[in-house]
Amino acid sequence: MKRLTIGLFAHVDAGKTTFAEQLLYHTNSIKSRGRVDHQDAFLDSHDIERTRGITVFADQAVMEYKGDTYYLVDTPGHVDFSPEMERAMQVIDYAVVIVSAVEGVQGHTETVWQLLRKHRIPTFFFINKTDRTGADVGRTEEDIRQQLTGDICSITSSLADGMVAEPLREAMAERDEAALEAFLAGRNDPAFWLQAMQRMVREELIFPCAYGSALQDTGIVEFLEQLHLLTVATYDETVPFAGRVYKIRHDANGVRLTFMKALSGRLKVREQLDYESGGVSYGEKVTRLLLFNGFKSQPMEQVAAGDLFAVAGLSAAPAGQGLGLISDRLVYESEPTLQSKVLFDDSLHVQKVLGVFRILEAEEPSLNVVWDENLQEIHIRVMGLIQLEVLEQLVKERFGFAISFGQPEILYKETLQSAVMGYGHFEPLRHYAEVHVLMEPGERGSGIVFGSTCHPDVLNMNYQHLIRTHLYEREHHGVLTGMPVTDLRITLIRGAAHKEHTHGGDFREALFRALRQGLEKADNLLLEPYYDFKIKVGIDEMGKVLSDVQRASGTFEPPQTIGAQAVIAGRVPVSTFMNYSTEFASFTHGRGSIRCAFGGYDRCHNAEEVIGRIGYRRDADPLYTSSSIFCAKGAGYSVPWDEAEAKMHLL
Repeated sequence: MKRLTIGLFAHVDAGKTTFAEQLLYHTNSIKSRGRVDHQDAFLDSHDIERTRGITVFADQAVMEYKGDTYYLVDTPGHVDFSPEMERAMQVIDYAVVIVSAVEGVQGHTETVWQLLRKHRIPTFFFINKTDRTGADVGRTEEDIRQQLTGDICSITSSLADGMVAEPLREAMAERDEAALEAFLAGRNDPAFWLQAMQRMVREELIFPCAYGSALQDTGIVEFLEQLHLLTVATYDETVPFAGRVYKIRHDANGVRLTFMKALSGRLKVREQLDYESGGVSYGEKVTRLLLFNGFKSQPMEQVAAGDLFAVAGLSAAPAGQGLGLISDRLVYESEPTLQSKVLFDDSLHVQKVLGVFRILEAEEPSLNVVWDENLQEIHIRVMGLIQLEVLEQLVKERFGFAISFGQPEILYKETLQSAVMGYGHFEPLRHYAEVHVLMEPGERGSGIVFGSTCHPDVLNMNYQHLIRTHLYEREHHGVLTGMPVTDLRITLIRGAAHKEHTHGGDFREALFRALRQGLEKADNLLLEPYYDFKIKVGIDEMGKVLSDVQRASGTFEPPQTIGAQAVIAGRVPVSTFMNYSTEFASFTHGRGSIRCAFGGYDRCHNAEEVIGRIGYRRDADPLYTSSSIFCAKGAGYSVPWDEAEAKMHLL
């Protein structure tokens, strides 16, 4: 018996959830088929999803087919919930991308495709809505070939009862040497061709494509059989347990549930799992194992490689965390570019609201909740306005009180343009720590990278590990706007401790002061988020689009023309382009397509204007100080950043 996880992906409104309903119905997992517009779809079980008619949460269902177990994961199709989609992507074995036969490849379809290729996930296509007016399977297949991959192979009429038809064998031969030799030799062994196709799907040499109508239930049963024939499992239950966390949820009683995929071995109730989170080591026992099917759960005594399940008993393992044989933590590509302030009534205690958002942050790490102690404000990061609307409704339904949000603003970041040394000293009475760090610009998108050239004889390795832990325990604000610093290589050059007077937290204070002191001296650079865009319009509208991109401080590659259409790709600041899709839809009358994907951070196009507008006072931020504390005559005293370097003990 094989256990496989199948992920469903699509641009919003391509019919993905209806497709899932049909698969579940035909495998007897549900007794009746729900519909999104009837608000009774099995996998859209949350009130928010049913009311809005979109998938917000990546929920799973279980279906049995011909003795095999398939975990079906229905992922969000709206760009605002891309982080949820990407986390689920990390634990699937095969993907099914749903494409509408009317609209063809849309913006989010391309984003999904790029992520699937990045994570090397074997992929099937299902061209849906063939019953709709304007549907054209041939045109949609060509759309996929031009915009996604030329290696799609139609299986609707070429794969049945385990037999691979000649047109499909010919397509395989064009892409694989072993298949070519067999084809030229006239080999007709069905088992050989089926196994060859299984291998080529797994190696991403071909991408099977079928078509039908989920709403009318045409082509679904055939596709289910084809999916069964072409997928294989390679999990090993005989080796020690390894698992990957992909989401966090809390049940009705507030108990934290850690959802994960078993990648090898077995896991039983009461077994201990060891992991590290936030620089803290944990060793916690599994108190419950739960198998989820929609919103229903079934307790299990043990799970095995290939299973998708939830664990109770883990208090801090985050999404992306490896457990058992693997201990790494995945980094996700989807990143919010907006931030917003949480607004709530004065009658609500701020700590209660903050506690709720800490729970939501565990479930959606990209929120990156920030508590401003000085202003007594809560700030979060989001992908877009729809996410804010959903969060507002979610807090009301789950926690019983009303909140709202301030106008979303662009999340800027800061970095350095050249290397600089930072010095920090913390020595109030009976405390002692000194830190010297080299701060250098890093590659775009690299974040904060720590290293050390400090010899253990100068500073004990335990203290060096402590400094590293403190570096990553929070974001560090820049001096231009107070926004997070990023893309830095931080190297510990020297450090000093005292045998008696160095206590917990001393190196935190010294390190943070060293970082800030370095930033005060540095040549700082403001960064802003950019979109990588791809726009398809009629040739007559190309000139306006190019003009709009230039006006938005963007750049573009030479346009390509395909028939009567132009394809324009380029890069543009989020701040100038985030609302362009509405204007675009208006002047193209809905006939054009636009894809905007997060393209990382780069030099801000209007830095002086932004810095002036934000008006950050670097000397008035109570959480970030560049001064050092020295001791004289039994008392600590503060030394400003520009005088502190000369007083350091290790110079």
